[in-house]
Amino acid sequence: MQKRYRTDLTEAQWKHIEPLIPPAKEGGRPRTSDMREVVNSCLYIARTGCQWDLLPREFPPRSTVFEYFSTWSKDGTFDQILGVLREKVRLESGRKALPSAAIIDSQSVKTTGAGHEIGFDGGKQIKGRKRHIAVDVLGLLLAVIVHSAGIQDRAGAKLLLARLTLFFTGIKIIWADGGYSGKAFQCWVKEAFNITWQVIKRPRKVFRIVKFRWVVERTFGWMNSQRRLSKDYEYLPRHSEGWIKLAAINTMTRRLSPG
Repeated sequence: MQKRYRTDLTEAQWKHIEPLIPPAKEGGRPRTSDMREVVNSCLYIARTGCQWDLLPREFPPRSTVFEYFSTWSKDGTFDQILGVLREKVRLESGRKALPSAAIIDSQSVKTTGAGHEIGFDGGKQIKGRKRHIAVDVLGLLLAVIVHSAGIQDRAGAKLLLARLTLFFTGIKIIWADGGYSGKAFQCWVKEAFNITWQVIKRPRKVFRIVKFRWVVERTFGWMNSQRRLSKDYEYLPRHSEGWIKLAAINTMTRRLSPG
């Protein structure tokens, strides 16, 4: 298939994803859509930030693409693809398939309309939602949760930890910034999950790249290259999480097969 847009997957990139696409449901209508084109459509929207009804006509109908995107955001398909690609990248980088350490951080973003889970972040002076992510030492996405920007970082971290530890039982240490300080919270993490919680603070009045913290900040930078993530345009938080996972899938796919 000839590439039409920069966001289209190459043959080599599609081979990483194709086996992970769920088959058509038994007993349902025969699948008529090209799954590669559906994925390319999602990647186009993620990169350009265009509205669903402005999706170019070369792609499948927007209703079809949205149905697959919504389903994959809900049924764990994006999580499964993420897991397989992440293990491939880690092994190619000389690391074990599963991580033993993580870095977490949050990003508050404005929303563009009505929706669930919207609040006000007094520290950032932003009304909208907060993206809480956990990454490994390579900056690869491990877990994400999107919630109201009014929820404080430590409370949001508890929600994120519940997801992170569900899939990664081997995590032994987590690094975070000063927004997650607190002896009581540190003890709670140790008692609840047997994980060491280490806060790494930025030195005052001196610019210095802080060990480990820059890794998660770089991941946010990768996300920001996707215009769909410049704000939160979604009505449902799980769709917001879906775009973040799709951005991570895109990054890892192109890392495995540049071009």
